[in-house]
Amino acid sequence: MNTQSITELLNPISIPDSTRTLGTEKAIDSVRCAEDGVHLSLVFPYPVAHLIDQIQQQIDAAITAQFGNTPLFIDVQVNVAQHKVQPGVQTIAGVKNIIAVASGKGGVGKSTTSANLAMALSRMGARVGVLDADIYGPSQPTMLGVAVHEPRQQDGKLIPVMAAGEIQVMSVGFLVDTDQAVIWRGPMVSQALQQLLFQSQWDDVDYLIIDLPPGTGDIQLTLAQKIPVTGAIVVTTPQDIALIDARKAVNMFQKVNIPIFGVLENMSIHICSECGHSEAIFGQDGGQHLADKLGVPLLGQLPLTLGVRQAMDKGHVSELFNQQPAIAHLYQQAAWQLVQAISDTGKDFSRRFPKIVVE
Repeated sequence: MNTQSITELLNPISIPDSTRTLGTEKAIDSVRCAEDGVHLSLVFPYPVAHLIDQIQQQIDAAITAQFGNTPLFIDVQVNVAQHKVQPGVQTIAGVKNIIAVASGKGGVGKSTTSANLAMALSRMGARVGVLDADIYGPSQPTMLGVAVHEPRQQDGKLIPVMAAGEIQVMSVGFLVDTDQAVIWRGPMVSQALQQLLFQSQWDDVDYLIIDLPPGTGDIQLTLAQKIPVTGAIVVTTPQDIALIDARKAVNMFQKVNIPIFGVLENMSIHICSECGHSEAIFGQDGGQHLADKLGVPLLGQLPLTLGVRQAMDKGHVSELFNQQPAIAHLYQQAAWQLVQAISDTGKDFSRRFPKIVVE
């Protein structure tokens, strides 16, 4: 038994719910054979906390079958890289990847998707942030249960509020009276978005989810021109009228060369809380047709349920994941597809080079 034979033995082990292996991901960082057993260090380019037990079981079974009952010590690390964004935009300190969640149309559950994807990513082991970019109607403080909090200031920077002890949140809802209408023209809204993003002290965020307002207006244009976006998710409901507006959002991202990582279909079916009967009241497979047309994955089909609505209104995202494991699994699977798609994009090495000034 030596390190090379162990590496060759483990390389074909599959990563659950994917077509990847430890070998294709170059996840085996080091192998050390010692008197007390085999010490294995794994490094993944995306969060895998939800898969660790299955991966460890496969490794243990492979080594036992080949070398007998050998003590095994496995250390698992996650090293999320910063990936490519639009050329010529300023990077953000403390943020590796920005994911825009868009719809083109209001009322399709975009904010709910943003909050729950953030929770799913966090539980998978990622460092996550949420920026509420809906200046006129901020809802993330309520959905994430931090509406009564205010961001602190330190060294001229705003410190994002922590939701569920693990998600960094910034929203204009922390800074204005939410009972009062925000009557700002487009340039003021765009400036507010940039200030919230660039003047916040983000703490080593792997994935920053930006909850966009509906439409393709000033906020979206600022996002495309001034903010380093890794990619986008399009949220829709199955009916034709929502798909029409979702296609507009898709077209906008395509014009500004921001990749779309997938489509998430909300309100796919309604599940009766009394009898459990399910019915596709908004039509069927609209999200799948849109994803097929774009050549991107359908990240998930989320049901319309009373439990999700109640959890969002009360700011009980953690409780939703604990009490509704089927719903939590759907968001987790969507997040898992998302991080794989991000890892397949090119990496950004710009921070490794010094800034060169020609005088």
